[in-house]
Amino acid sequence: MRSNTWRSRRFAFLVLSLLATTAPAGIPAAAQARAATAATAVDNTAQNWLYVGSDVPQDKEWIFGRLPNGLRYAVRHNGVPPDQVSVRVLVDAGSFYETDAQQGFAHLIEHLTFRDSKYLKSGEAIPTWQRLGATFGSDTNAETSGTQTVYKLDLPDATPAKLDETFKLLSGMIAAPIFTPQGVKTEVPIVLAEMRERSGPQTRVMDATRELFFAGQPAATRSPIGKVETLQAATPESIKAFHDKWYRPDNTIIVVAGDADPQAMLAQITKWFGPWTGNGPKPAPVDFGKPVAPKGANPANPVDGARVVVEPSAPMQFNYAVVRPWKRHADTIAYNQGLMIDRLAMALINRRLAVRARAGGSFLSASIDQQNYARSADTTLVSVTPLGDDWKAAVADVRSVIDDALASPPSQADIDREVAEFDLSFKVPVETQRTQAGSDLADDITQAVDIRETVANPETVYTIFKKSVPLFTPQAVLAHTRALFKGTVVRGMLTTPRDIGATAADVRAALIAKPVPTGSVRLPTDKLTFAQLPPIGTPGTVAQAQPTGVLGIERLTLSNGVKALLWANDAEPGRIIIRIRFGGGLAAIAPKDAVYASLGDMALMETGFGKVDRNALDELATGRKFNLNFKLDDTAFEFSADTRPSDLKDQLYLFAAKLAEPRWDTNPILRAVAAAKLQYAASGSSPQAVLQRDMGWLLKDKDPRYKVPDPAALDTVTPADFRRVWEPLLAQGPIEVDMFGDFTRQQALDALNTTFGALPARTAANPPPLDPHLPAHNETPVVLTHTGDSNTAAAMVAWPTGGGRTGVHESRQLEILAQIVNNRLFDEMREKIGASYAPQVESVWPMDLPSGGYLGATVQLRPQDLPAFFTATDKIAADLVAAPPTPDEIERVTEPLKQLITRASTGNAFYMSLLEGGAQEPGKFDDIRSILVDYSKTTPQAMQALAARYLQHDRSWRVEVVPEAKK
Repeated sequence: MRSNTWRSRRFAFLVLSLLATTAPAGIPAAAQARAATAATAVDNTAQNWLYVGSDVPQDKEWIFGRLPNGLRYAVRHNGVPPDQVSVRVLVDAGSFYETDAQQGFAHLIEHLTFRDSKYLKSGEAIPTWQRLGATFGSDTNAETSGTQTVYKLDLPDATPAKLDETFKLLSGMIAAPIFTPQGVKTEVPIVLAEMRERSGPQTRVMDATRELFFAGQPAATRSPIGKVETLQAATPESIKAFHDKWYRPDNTIIVVAGDADPQAMLAQITKWFGPWTGNGPKPAPVDFGKPVAPKGANPANPVDGARVVVEPSAPMQFNYAVVRPWKRHADTIAYNQGLMIDRLAMALINRRLAVRARAGGSFLSASIDQQNYARSADTTLVSVTPLGDDWKAAVADVRSVIDDALASPPSQADIDREVAEFDLSFKVPVETQRTQAGSDLADDITQAVDIRETVANPETVYTIFKKSVPLFTPQAVLAHTRALFKGTVVRGMLTTPRDIGATAADVRAALIAKPVPTGSVRLPTDKLTFAQLPPIGTPGTVAQAQPTGVLGIERLTLSNGVKALLWANDAEPGRIIIRIRFGGGLAAIAPKDAVYASLGDMALMETGFGKVDRNALDELATGRKFNLNFKLDDTAFEFSADTRPSDLKDQLYLFAAKLAEPRWDTNPILRAVAAAKLQYAASGSSPQAVLQRDMGWLLKDKDPRYKVPDPAALDTVTPADFRRVWEPLLAQGPIEVDMFGDFTRQQALDALNTTFGALPARTAANPPPLDPHLPAHNETPVVLTHTGDSNTAAAMVAWPTGGGRTGVHESRQLEILAQIVNNRLFDEMREKIGASYAPQVESVWPMDLPSGGYLGATVQLRPQDLPAFFTATDKIAADLVAAPPTPDEIERVTEPLKQLITRASTGNAFYMSLLEGGAQEPGKFDDIRSILVDYSKTTPQAMQALAARYLQHDRSWRVEVVPEAKK
């Protein structure tokens, strides 16, 4: 039973890397006729193919069926966002279906379908989708896993004509791709570039983990990306053989959800995919194997495989799996009730692990999860991140918590706590289902097919859950806990950044050793409530209220000087978005205290408030929809939350209490330091990681506040100094509270006045202004190094632009220019020479700073291809300075941008992102009025003028990241 609220089917630490409203469109008479024909031609006995063998109530919004050629479909209407139709074409074939000589073919075919097909000749696919308003890489994409290949399209402004063209093009791509020697010659280097860009320490660790956990099965070795030798040996004939075997209508499912009549969408499926026929009989199902028990192992703890991987740029981590054969289950209500008890059992253990870690345990973090991996194995996964180098103590500590859960049942109070959390997770989707995007609904179907389960609407899931609560007894939870830790085999792996003398025998010993009890890990049964907390202060009042003139948004000033923006609307029922801005942001942090900036981002909310520590916060949050998000902006600090109407007042209380009476617990700070050191250790593991780590600092005059702190800086941190830095920052004004969503005005005023309105008046922060600039032009790139694979590098070219709200219109036009550059760089580096998989160009324009903006192009490639990148960027920039882009180039950018904004503007988050802080800066309301025009209207001459202003060679700054040995 699959819904957007139910269980994830992916590893926590084993993610495969290659893995304005209008009415619905009308139906032309011809389409109606085809739909009628389809209705009579469809196999009525297969209407509910997804629910065969299941008693889970069918989601009646979906229309299921099967065409005479065996192709299955699922179609439904959905108006979120308006005018968009999401199409998913699922082929039940992935890398596990390949022979040894075909490794990588399933993924390579995914690439080749976009290269050349019946209705799209070579090089036409990307421009064609862009002209239809779909952004390549987000709206138009595909993914290959071990078990399936899914083609994804989110089509905006889906008129009947566009839908017809879309299904025509998709039918040619899926059923009739054209494999040519030139196409294979072009795409194989692109796939190899993708392989390089996704290589590195994390990939090596994941590969090693798969090889260990799924030894003897295709899942162990059949990575979707394939192997260099098999890809280079691919020919049009060998690729076509794989395609003809597996790409067939009776092995394909089409899922469509969107703002169009379902019968019209069904007519399109029938028209364009109905004539498709397969080649010969359908192949027999592929055997994915099963785990095998080791000879002579202890049935109670059958430890078999063990491994130590030394990976210099990876953090220390211990992972082990209890592995069982995967079995296909009838997706019944009873089966799902059992899964709920499994989840309840794991939630209890994970909460205890979190409490143990916060209390000074020997591990930084730990978790357990159950996953049915790729129809290959049913696994219980345990992940442990040691706090220091003593991994044995960390593993023993975690196993003692698990052993305690295996020894005796939980209390009813423990169960009630987690049931309250489950109730929230199932109830919120019921409250917000009207806002569920069609793309998510379509993805739910493809995932359900992959795991061989059904889908259910939120009401059904919630009803099943409520009826299941009496089954959640202490003894049932204990039984399921014990079942989760029984398996065919147990396999474990230690990853360490350096050789510490650990061996596979040590790993085995850590898993075989009898856990040693280390004291009670049971949580207290009493629960803290908001009624027990003191008031923030004397409630305030509204001193001033005035309309903004935009969308019914109201601007308020409270009696203590706090300002607010309120927009009560029902666009997203059951959801309220909150942003709270205060203080001076990074500008208010002294450069000498820069290390405490990022640590505040990590630890500030963990330290609690008043007498409420982090564990007590969990108690308060049980069964409630709260967030405690914090981030540092250039000129303000920000709290943010996504809550619901019944939790609004208490959510605001949590934020106001943090400002009124901050708490300074030591453990969260020390744990944040340990986590920051682990992150830094991995930050040099790939060229892209180095760019992400260092660009924020290098592009801003090397201001230390933007620098990721290294271990030497982290070693200077003390809890006392953390408080010294952050205590005055939390006391700064001004404060602005912005709330958009499903609330009444009176509800919002009551919540505001008793929380932020009750704070003492604050003095505004007046930090020295930030005025960052890019480094001066350099002909010879700055050279950085990484510790990853020796055949990978990265580079960036950046041209300084500007900053500040006065240039908001130009900043949006620069985004158009950036996308034009991106398309040209994509063509040059990927399509023509296959040097890079996904070059990226972006325009950054800080609205709160007078400077610091840039247009930057980044790329990952081989070290020997670095000169080609710099040559390409110089040529593209010079060409745009010398001559305007073509109207077609502009249309390929502006139409997707227009559609992106049109779709995004149906949700509150879009307006919040543009207007937060608007109570302090009313000019933001004027800026929003022109956004659609600014992003979608321009001329070739305007683009050339922008290029001439900003893309001059003598303004550019460049950097490259090469392997350490290559410097």
